[in-house]
Amino acid sequence: MIAATLYRGDVIENTHAAHVAVVDADGRLIHSFGDPQRVTLPRSAAKPAQALAIIETGALERFGFSDEDLALMCGSHSSEPRHIERALAMLAKSNASESDLRCGGHPPISDAVFKDWIRRDFTPTAVCSNCSGKHAGMLAGARAINAPLADYNLSGHPLQVHVKRTVARAVDLADDQVQWAIDGCNLPTPAFPLDRLARLFMKIAAAPESSPLARIHRAMTSHPELVAGEGRFCTLLMQAFGGALVGKTGADASYAIGVRREQGPIGIAVKVEDGNTSVVNAVVVHVLDALGIGTQQQRDALAAFRNPPTRNTMNVPTGRLDVSFTLHNHQ
Repeated sequence: MIAATLYRGDVIENTHAAHVAVVDADGRLIHSFGDPQRVTLPRSAAKPAQALAIIETGALERFGFSDEDLALMCGSHSSEPRHIERALAMLAKSNASESDLRCGGHPPISDAVFKDWIRRDFTPTAVCSNCSGKHAGMLAGARAINAPLADYNLSGHPLQVHVKRTVARAVDLADDQVQWAIDGCNLPTPAFPLDRLARLFMKIAAAPESSPLARIHRAMTSHPELVAGEGRFCTLLMQAFGGALVGKTGADASYAIGVRREQGPIGIAVKVEDGNTSVVNAVVVHVLDALGIGTQQQRDALAAFRNPPTRNTMNVPTGRLDVSFTLHNHQ
């Protein structure tokens, strides 16, 4: 179903279909748009569940990983110096090295970092991957369970077998109800119904204080600059809402949010069919507006993402993105 329309002048240039699932503290669907059961590859929005598997190996305690390290494990970072330095430090803590990583270098998400790399003629290596925190955590997890570091990224490795079981449990599905493919960073990546992604983030928001999921919530909301980076949507979202909201993007336009509220936690998951990141961010802001999450001031901190204008190479306004849809109420 069409959730957003891109205009050039007054002419429709593109339309964008999207799906939304909102669940309550019981995992029950309370609001939706499109197909809330669409089988979805959350991509990096699944990182908190993968990080949960690393926590369960005992790696964080064994190697002295901090909440900052855990935030980077859950993050899709911008390859800023602070991100690269922390990933290297994490590798050192578990006596692993960059050569053990099975992710590849790539252009950074951050335009500012990219310009810096071009000026310095810098070639990114594996530790520069936006997923290097997750991979450093995986290596530590493999070492913690006395599994080989080699091939830690492959589906049949003992660590990945554990990760798959943990992810299925985190979204309340049987192991065989979660499908798996290979992610852009070369690790297995899950697929399951969109409302199960919402359920995962509801559980993160609802987790008892001493639980592993609560530690993930604390790490991400206390260090949002390590989950994404300067000027990025995830970082600005969590900074605006403080500890009341945890959010994570996934490649090809998936997004998930867990909200702590006096009337009970909820989970929100969004998928935009054509993979447009600007559109998924705009849809997320629209959902927050529609549900009245937080204060108007908090939501307005994200105003730049709500209906972003488009400009050409001469900085002349050429159009706008109009997000307009109504959530179906299942209550």
